[in-house]
Amino acid sequence: MVGAPPPKLLEILNVRVVGSGERVVVLSHGFGTDQSAWSRMLPYLTRDHRVVLYDLVCAGSVNPDHFDFGRYNNGLDAYVDDLLSILDALSITRCALVGHSVSAMIAILASIRRPELFARLVLIRCSPCFLNDGDYHGGFEVEEVQEVFDAMSANYSAWATGYAPLAVGADVPEAVQEFSRTLFNIRPDISLHVCQSVFRTDLRGVLGMVKAPCVVVQTARDISIPAIIADYLKAHLGGHTTVELLPTEGHLPHLSAPSLLAPVLRRALARH
Repeated sequence: MVGAPPPKLLEILNVRVVGSGERVVVLSHGFGTDQSAWSRMLPYLTRDHRVVLYDLVCAGSVNPDHFDFGRYNNGLDAYVDDLLSILDALSITRCALVGHSVSAMIAILASIRRPELFARLVLIRCSPCFLNDGDYHGGFEVEEVQEVFDAMSANYSAWATGYAPLAVGADVPEAVQEFSRTLFNIRPDISLHVCQSVFRTDLRGVLGMVKAPCVVVQTARDISIPAIIADYLKAHLGGHTTVELLPTEGHLPHLSAPSLLAPVLRRALARH
């Protein structure tokens, strides 16, 4: 997808704009899902906002032929390029950006590169770095991450089957089923490549460069991200940052607890 012109990019990444209102909010999904992960949130947003949805190029809903292993091998910069190209193609000059997981990392980088575009960031289950490093507790040792990569390489189906309920966390079978569907839709080699890129990413040194106000959304327990990370983000993000704690478990509250996340999103977006 290197050099794809904007109209083609909008088609490749399944860009949609729904809803009404002057304010624009962009919803960017996390690893293992696609834009359908936001379907439970849309009824709460489309009345008052124009909502932009798209799929990351690694999503199973995107033709895998468009995934350029070379281009998407240098951290998350190419994903940021895609997001900014979408906004420019849609002539969006100001928006709020809601990013889940890896897309929260993408949101941070995009707001640093183009601060004038982003009125507010909502960072759902975000971590600046997943690896433990001295006094910093990211949640994973290098050896544990390698075990994940080895499991994905050896038997992706078995890994995904085991990972989905752990990631969802809460006892919500329909959320596990939905996450499993999109996780299995991703070609295994692409899934592994993205995981490796995410675990190599360390944004701790650039958090202070974020100037947009941020809302960090945390759940009570998440297998992927320790609770202390929300406090770390609040202390280090350069923009005014608040933390919202949802009384539920898991990494995907927009799938497992939409009724809890919705008022948090509406409150955050009402300020932009």
